[in-house]
Amino acid sequence: MPLLSAFPKAFMQDLCKTGDMKLSEWIDLACALDIDGLEWYAGFLEMADEKNWTTFRKRVEDQGKVIPMMCCSPDFTHPDPEFRAREITKEKRWIDMTYALGGSYCRVLSGQRRPELSTEQGISLAAECIEACLPYARERGITLILENHYKDDFWEFPEFAQKMEVFCKLVDRVRHPNFGVNYDPSNTYLAGEDPLELLYRVSGRVVTMHASDRFLKEGTLEDLRKEEGGAVGYARRLSHGEIGKGLNDYDAIFSELKRVGFDGWISIEDGVEGMEQLERSVAFLREKIYKYWP
Repeated sequence: MPLLSAFPKAFMQDLCKTGDMKLSEWIDLACALDIDGLEWYAGFLEMADEKNWTTFRKRVEDQGKVIPMMCCSPDFTHPDPEFRAREITKEKRWIDMTYALGGSYCRVLSGQRRPELSTEQGISLAAECIEACLPYARERGITLILENHYKDDFWEFPEFAQKMEVFCKLVDRVRHPNFGVNYDPSNTYLAGEDPLELLYRVSGRVVTMHASDRFLKEGTLEDLRKEEGGAVGYARRLSHGEIGKGLNDYDAIFSELKRVGFDGWISIEDGVEGMEQLERSVAFLREKIYKYWP
């Protein structure tokens, strides 16, 4: 049966930029939820000090939860080999962080969709960098998870492998027992594409999932798909919200994941309107999990 974790979507500024919230506060809030673990983020301010890593792991485990997943954003499509080498070094440190926290999954991305890159060049650069990290991850029992992502907050360009065709080619390129997909249905809408179509293409490689929901603020899905200018335009049309009340068809998603034998972690990216909203999203997902994995 899949397990549930939560990500502090509503508190990222407080935890990563201003320091207005301490990680101990988020841990206590999250551990009061009906979840099994907490997804971590490499950019939490307090994670800069490696001495804190085992401290936070103990605080979480003392409350009966674990830290299964690490969210981080390597940029592997830069044309400069020295830049890419530094990104590989950073990813390895995040793998170490995941290991110290007791986790099993550490995110990788392709990198930024720089205009000068061809599709084949970008896929080759990203695949080479991911493959350079995989032996290091395997030694520590960590699986690297590639997410169909939109854009890191600090990037100039959107995700190189944002579009389905590019993402699937990159997934097909990397074949390793310690590599899989972190499926995010909401991010597919940001690409103007169908999340179920993507899932059916990669479901056999999915090892973790981000659960959220998206709502159209204006127009229709057809309008969204016709827009030009990439994901910047899509983002204006869509907003986050309570899981189960938006565009995602969780019955279809969970039916497919059940069909392929998925039993990994589902991490909730919600709560932008407060902890009560996050509690309702947890309850919705619990009910669906019990329905499809009785």
